[in-house]
Amino acid sequence: MNNPILEQIDLPIFDHIKAEHIYPAITKIINENNSKIKVIENYNASKIDYAFVDELSQLDYKLSNAWSQIGHLNSVMNSDLYRGEYNKCRELITDYYSNLSQNTKIFYLYKALKESTIFNSLNAIQQKIINDEIKDFKLGGVDLDEDKKTIFKELQSKLAKLSSKFEENVLDETNNFTLNIIDDSQLDGIPEDILESARSLAKENGQKGHTFTLHFPCYVPLLQYAKNRNLRKQMYEAYAKKASEFSDKKFDNTTIIKDILSHRASIAKLLGFDNYAELSIDIKMANNPEEVCSFLRDLSHKAKPYGLKDFEELQEAAKKNGINDLEAWDVAFYSEAIKQEKYSINDQEIKQFFPENKVIEGLFNVIKNLYGIDVVESAASVWHKDVKYYELCQNNKVIGSFYLDLYARKNKRGGAWMDECISKSKFNTNIDYPVAYLTCNFASPIGKNPALFTHDEVITLFHECGHGLHHLLTEISEFNLSGIKGVEWDAVELPSQFMENFCWDWNVIENMTQHVHTKESMPKELFDKLILSKNFQSGMQTLRQVEFALFDMLIHMESNPDNLDVISVLESVRDEIAVVRPPHWNRFPHSFSHIFAGGYAAGYYSYKWAEVLSADVFEEFENNGVLNKEVGSKFRKEILSVGGSRSAKESFIKFKGREPSINALLRHNGLAA
Repeated sequence: MNNPILEQIDLPIFDHIKAEHIYPAITKIINENNSKIKVIENYNASKIDYAFVDELSQLDYKLSNAWSQIGHLNSVMNSDLYRGEYNKCRELITDYYSNLSQNTKIFYLYKALKESTIFNSLNAIQQKIINDEIKDFKLGGVDLDEDKKTIFKELQSKLAKLSSKFEENVLDETNNFTLNIIDDSQLDGIPEDILESARSLAKENGQKGHTFTLHFPCYVPLLQYAKNRNLRKQMYEAYAKKASEFSDKKFDNTTIIKDILSHRASIAKLLGFDNYAELSIDIKMANNPEEVCSFLRDLSHKAKPYGLKDFEELQEAAKKNGINDLEAWDVAFYSEAIKQEKYSINDQEIKQFFPENKVIEGLFNVIKNLYGIDVVESAASVWHKDVKYYELCQNNKVIGSFYLDLYARKNKRGGAWMDECISKSKFNTNIDYPVAYLTCNFASPIGKNPALFTHDEVITLFHECGHGLHHLLTEISEFNLSGIKGVEWDAVELPSQFMENFCWDWNVIENMTQHVHTKESMPKELFDKLILSKNFQSGMQTLRQVEFALFDMLIHMESNPDNLDVISVLESVRDEIAVVRPPHWNRFPHSFSHIFAGGYAAGYYSYKWAEVLSADVFEEFENNGVLNKEVGSKFRKEILSVGGSRSAKESFIKFKGREPSINALLRHNGLAA
């Protein structure tokens, strides 16, 4: 069988990859890798040199390239057939890496190299790779006795399956829910573009009226604008209860959450940690879980007075409308009403100035101004007709490329993310630059009109592009530390949150806006109102992020989570932190994919931790000109290009000249005295 995954010469051949190609490709690569590992195991430790590190890295490179295509397609073009093959291979890959991380012969070769005279002659990047690998082996259970190694591997395998199932349940519940409304009188206040999409979906499903879904481009505006309080409650309740005991039993994540926490705690204890949070923090910038909790509580203490003020304002607005018991499904609606009253702006008015083509052009201009890089659309094999492919060019040379998949659709995972397609590496042969995926879930174009983005969506796009640039502008050709690999997880959001700042600069906004009908740029007066609204409810928003982060940390600090009631923990965190209190039946944890299906377990605090770094970094641009090429060049050199070749703290100090300070973040968020 011809297999496009194995036949890839440069870029992936996405339009040829089918479910039947997945298992043969992965088994072939794993079998070849295992044969090579057996040869390496027999190398003479007394004569070992750095070449063996490269040999192992190349095996990882080969498997990662194949798996990145498969994992990406599973996220953006999910189907039952594809999902089955993906999960089958995910087990193989989990077993492969578990076995490798517990391979004592390979581990001793690394140790022998570390203890040899050769080690001191290696460069700092090579030394860091060896040190990181030795640590990874220890965290992979290499020092455990054989019985415990078996238990460790079983736990890892079960965790991989549980995380995958958690994500599938959230996706299936989101896809399965629709609310069809025939009576137009219930739809008062909902923007016309949302109604047009809902009419189109109803027609597609052979129904009359309007059909609404839980996908973000539909759900968020409905809660913001629908005047019908009962409709808002229906949608909120469906969203808040998804993948829980209140929904279809086959999609209930309750037991999965318990099992995930239990298995993580067991793994941590096998490795000598008191709890999973300690294990997670061991490879991050923060020193320990207590430091993180202290950071979060300090931030909440600073934000709480502002949050209470925000909430009082909401209650007053609701009371004017005869609502004395403000509920969670009222918050977005009255927030939008206050915003319109205070600043005379709303998302629907703003988005008319952000057509897709102009936003993309503006984003690329920022990249050009900061780094002297041109971003040019090019041709490549893609997985869906809406996907576009772009190349980054400098001095007439392609230095990176990325796929842009902007719109929400059925069978596509929710949210927005950047992922690695191909990493920069000395093993690249036919394509000597890195390649990324940038994925969002915005509303697609309606009819002949272009897609229109809210300002929040523009910020999301810039955020993911920041991650993309971190991957694409690396100068590190050692695969293990190239791009975002090797960067501490609580610093990995620095480049993404840094990019968000440009969405609040007039020089950028003026040139990236064009009214969809009048073709005029956003008026300065409207932009000034947008700026005034920048920190609208920032107290409440900060507390919400702290609430999620503290909940995440506390459930992972439990040394014996078997009897842990996660909802009780969340309620106690809300007692301490929250000003907006969701109803008792809200099951937020059941769709908290970041920590139960992604890489943020005992690490969700990273968003706020890295925001301190990014605000502090952006201060240099504020002081020297927001699109200053010299400062941009320094940021590229000291932060973006170095990947994981040195600690994030060291990179920050190289750029800023001192340790991080929280002051810029507080000022940016309007939380400073």
